[in-house]
Amino acid sequence: MPLREELERSGNWLFRWRSYLPLLLIVPMLLAMQYARFPGAKDARPDLWPLACIGISFCGLAIRAVTVGHAPAGTSGRNTKGGQIAESLSTTGMYSLVRHPLYLGNFVIWIGVSMYAMIWWLSALVALVFWLYYERIMFAEEEFLRRKFGDAFLRWAQGTPAFLPKLRGWKPPELPFSLRSVLRREYPGLFGIIASFYLLEVYERLVVERQQTIEPLWTGIFLAGLLVFLVLRTLKRKTTLLTVAGR
Repeated sequence: MPLREELERSGNWLFRWRSYLPLLLIVPMLLAMQYARFPGAKDARPDLWPLACIGISFCGLAIRAVTVGHAPAGTSGRNTKGGQIAESLSTTGMYSLVRHPLYLGNFVIWIGVSMYAMIWWLSALVALVFWLYYERIMFAEEEFLRRKFGDAFLRWAQGTPAFLPKLRGWKPPELPFSLRSVLRREYPGLFGIIASFYLLEVYERLVVERQQTIEPLWTGIFLAGLLVFLVLRTLKRKTTLLTVAGR
């Protein structure tokens, strides 16, 4: 199989599982926390460091929220089994600054998670894995868009960077921001961030530090996140409250 077709085929496979495979990064994070801590790292870590890390991850979620909040139906979705979907070519809003804002948001989310352990090479490893992983997914997506939208895609791609956003050239979104769309689409990501940090906190307390208690703040954050997840999941599946026409 020619390399171009092979890259697209593997990219489409990764695209289908893109919401789940990054979770495997939790394993090296846990191992690094137990076996590769730098001497004195635990004592030197500021008390607010975990909250700063989760704040960085929430910045990534905010990038996704701004993107999804202005997106029309058939774009910027979490579709997996259905493969590539694009009913229109998005070139305004976040898409006027970067061609793949959702993946940029994912990258920032996982960099925040990886920073929790305060091990520099762990964050470097996560960055490398994400680059190799999403490079193929972005290639497959752009091959799909190139075939479907032709010259319109090429003109947009020539003036818009793939992953590192440009700092000017913002074009206002065509649709107003929809909070309901964000809540409907992004509640799994919100809970995923909270659950990841809670798992790291529990592992550090019980396994690495061999303590018998877990910080009540983190337990409260996790339970609040779980409640929000269950409420929004129920609203999405059982009602039309979060449904917005054309989104």
